[in-house]
Amino acid sequence: MPTYEYKCKSCHHEFESFQNMSADPLKNCPKCKKDTLFRKIGTGAGIIFKGSGFYETDYRSNSYQEAKKKDVDKPVAKSADSKKDKKSAESSKKKK
Repeated sequence: MPTYEYKCKSCHHEFESFQNMSADPLKNCPKCKKDTLFRKIGTGAGIIFKGSGFYETDYRSNSYQEAKKKDVDKPVAKSADSKKDKKSAESSKKKK
């Protein structure tokens, strides 16, 4: 539930109210009791990052970046299973 800021046009009283988003805006000032209250456009709440997110993974340390480059540059060893799969795929193409 957000916190809304209100200001009275009559007495200039300003306050905050913790309300549900679907609730109607307040109309009566708690100080002067007049129906001259309006809800101000707030700046909104600050963003709170919880858990691992883009800020953690995008700006990694230099040691992590170097290790990642070494890992990418390594040649990938082909397994015996992948060679068998290629041979069976080629033989099935020849049969057709």
